[in-house]
Amino acid sequence: PEPYLLQAWAAHSQAVVGQWTMGRSGGEARQVRWQQREEFRKLLQSIRGFPAALPVLPLELTVLYNFLLCTVGASDSAIKGEAEGIRQGLLRVLEACGACGQDLGMEELWQKVLQEATMAELQAPLHRLAALQAAWWLAAGRLGSVACLFQHLTAAEDPGRAPCREGQNRILSMIKAWQVPPEEASLSLVQSINHLKEILCTSAAFLQGLQELNAGNFPTAISLLREAAGGFCSNEVLAQIYTCLGWCAQRMHNPQTALQYMKRALQKDFQCVSALSYAAAVYHELGETDVELQALTLLYETLRRNPPAAAPSSPYLLMRTELLIQTPVLTCLLHRQHPSEVKYILAQRCLKDGRVDDAVDHYLDLLSLLQQSLQQQVPLHGSSGLPRIPELLLEAACALEQAGRYQDAISMCEEVIRRTTHFTPRAALGEESSLPGAEPTPGHLSQKKESLCCLAWRAAGYLHQGWAWAKLGERKEAVTQFSRCLNDLLCLQLPGPGVTATEILEPEVEQPQKMRLLAFIGRGMQFLEMQRYKEALMNFQYGLQISPGDPAATCYLVQALWKLNRNQEAAAEWKKLSQSSPGHDGQQQGQGRLLPLHLVWCVEQARFPHAEALARSINYYLGAAAQDPS
Repeated sequence: PEPYLLQAWAAHSQAVVGQWTMGRSGGEARQVRWQQREEFRKLLQSIRGFPAALPVLPLELTVLYNFLLCTVGASDSAIKGEAEGIRQGLLRVLEACGACGQDLGMEELWQKVLQEATMAELQAPLHRLAALQAAWWLAAGRLGSVACLFQHLTAAEDPGRAPCREGQNRILSMIKAWQVPPEEASLSLVQSINHLKEILCTSAAFLQGLQELNAGNFPTAISLLREAAGGFCSNEVLAQIYTCLGWCAQRMHNPQTALQYMKRALQKDFQCVSALSYAAAVYHELGETDVELQALTLLYETLRRNPPAAAPSSPYLLMRTELLIQTPVLTCLLHRQHPSEVKYILAQRCLKDGRVDDAVDHYLDLLSLLQQSLQQQVPLHGSSGLPRIPELLLEAACALEQAGRYQDAISMCEEVIRRTTHFTPRAALGEESSLPGAEPTPGHLSQKKESLCCLAWRAAGYLHQGWAWAKLGERKEAVTQFSRCLNDLLCLQLPGPGVTATEILEPEVEQPQKMRLLAFIGRGMQFLEMQRYKEALMNFQYGLQISPGDPAATCYLVQALWKLNRNQEAAAEWKKLSQSSPGHDGQQQGQGRLLPLHLVWCVEQARFPHAEALARSINYYLGAAAQDPS
């Protein structure tokens, strides 16, 4: 092109760069960036209407640099498709140098361009474009490509450097060793190359730190994340870095250090709710329940008050660190909980800690929250941290029972029963739709599993109602509910066509055998109170068939035998129990698996409360028998 045309293009580029964005809001600034992008696009098309020429290439590559940055700034994302623009720019450089590289990959293309284009006036534009290329590769997680690119850049500056070796540990040192070319006064830039270098350093350190964190190499991860924390980034990104540092410290069993990092994260950005969530988890590990509950309450209020918002944009910086670090690892670490999940954790913590009134309030609030958006069909396994609705209702009933609100607990269990009545025992066993000899399909197994879970939940509802009626002194009603529980649980023990209940039910979700034992003990206790000792004895014997040697069932069995004046049998059972579990107190023993929270209270209710008095009676009887053999 003619010299006057080149001057006009340069003047036009200067004018576009000079468009004012300072002091504008995010939306207005983004609109200006779109306008700038269009102006640069048109200018680039005009320049590329001529064959590639060395005198024009510095201006062309600078316009391309500004165009790509305005595209990023207008969209607030590192658009991978725009990297094709860099490729076209590099091919134009090779064309001006009389070479070609159409068939080369990007890494090989960069190596060839840096070898061919040795003219001094091209070094600054090429280095700026290389910095953008590195940014896109960082966003794509191609750290190895970034390392090789900077190896080529530094080798072009200092040919005596060693060639690029495998490995990513040298990325930071190579970026720092890269000599940023001086900016030319005649070619204005929409973002300083010095800023871009700082962003690359920070992003590379952060991304490598996340890689090491994900691999479990926490000391290395902490070193890299600390490097990132000292870099060029916004307060939001700095809060994320501190959160990751705190997470690493927690995994390294340094809770106090973890808390310090979480506090720093919140000081930088109070909306970094993941830091507050992790802080609550650390307080839980330390056993500081009061502080943990305060943190969870604050977390819940923050989540309710501030719904998730889009990442803030900056009218001053187009390429930013937050655009390059969006990885699945970071997304997982910074997962934003739903307010209902936090409310559920609060409810559970209070219930486990014996703060039953607070637990009741939290469970009722949670159910009210869920009721607002409750669907008719709740998925079997949701993506949230909440259990199924029937399990929530059972835990709420458990809290109401512990608070002495037995009628409310009965009503809550009635809701569980109502929600699960449409699943009949025959449907749960698959007898209504299965053909003889047919193999069960995955969909059929899923439906059968749903039916069995509902049957187990309904049985648990009857179990809790039995204990609640017992607390109200309604012995006959309690016996009825315990019997209903046992009837439902009996269906879970029967084999269905093709597959059994035990093969379908997840052990950590339901404990049918434990519920059967608790129901037999509960029904036997009511018969004891009603002085129907033979029926009580029979129930305790059934319980021991399910769980041989269970301390609570054995203690009640001994008491029933004692009430029936079968003292010798009672003493023999007592001696057998004493030898098998010395120092027992009638407490229910676990089965090697964690029980659902709502069953833990039932276990406590089945505890034998008169172990010491019974022991004295038995020992007195044994002592008397030893003195008088007749």
